[in-house]
Amino acid sequence: MRTVRIVALLGIVCVPLSTMAPPQRPEVYSVALIRLRVTNLEVSRQFYTNTLGLPQGTQGCFTPQGTAVCFFFSPTRQVELVSGAASGDGLEALGFRVSKAATMRKYLVARGVKCGEVTESNSGDDVVEVRDPENHRILFLSHRGGIAGSLLPSLISNHIIHAGFVVHDRAAEDHFYKDILGFHLYWQGGRKDDETDWVNMQVPDGTDWIEYMLNVPADATHKTLGVANHIALGVPDIRTAEAQLRKNGWTGNDQPKIGRGGKWQLNLYDPDDTRIEFMEFTPVQKPCCSEYTGPHPKP
Repeated sequence: MRTVRIVALLGIVCVPLSTMAPPQRPEVYSVALIRLRVTNLEVSRQFYTNTLGLPQGTQGCFTPQGTAVCFFFSPTRQVELVSGAASGDGLEALGFRVSKAATMRKYLVARGVKCGEVTESNSGDDVVEVRDPENHRILFLSHRGGIAGSLLPSLISNHIIHAGFVVHDRAAEDHFYKDILGFHLYWQGGRKDDETDWVNMQVPDGTDWIEYMLNVPADATHKTLGVANHIALGVPDIRTAEAQLRKNGWTGNDQPKIGRGGKWQLNLYDPDDTRIEFMEFTPVQKPCCSEYTGPHPKP
């Protein structure tokens, strides 16, 4: 009987690795970090601090103070400014909050995705970096419990709800974000009812999303790229947000309008022409082109 048990155990130990279950994808909760490239750090800092009224971080920033400036929307959501040449593509990196960065790395490697090693950020997060099929820098962060020092509430928005970037090959991006990472379609539409210019892909375990900006020409101008590569801040009421922005000194000519997705929105532009979109959390009318297929974010 003892011999039989030993043989059985050896049989278990010698099972080929190819028959073992692959790693399961960890949860992907939200947009955690948006890093923007700016030509003049001090000029941009004043815009984000004074005009947008965002609380500047004093500790817990992803990148050490002195090399970047960070602004917090919550202890686990931040926008970071880093110095860099103005190219119209202000979005330098996009980070997602996940349940465990190390597990995400194992999962991606098993799916054939090249990844960096798991490192620790200045904020104390574990982070793993990849590049999506169109070479966008993507970070997966898992929180270790650190908080933003002296975090004060923003008077306008406390929620990054999405980030948009230029996409030329939707199928390739879908394979990465949908097939591998589990993102799902939230809404899609275009300038005309029979066109698809914007594709909203929602994180699998939350309500934030990314937006493919399609049909942007390869020789797009700096201004066009600034419109396409953008971030969106959720607000409960667009008129209240506009009033606070005016109070903060914003003098832009843009007015709130209902977008093609049926939500109120207002566009501002930072000193490098990167679009900052304020958007209400829920639609007020039927969207064009397609219905929403996921939950709306909440204040």
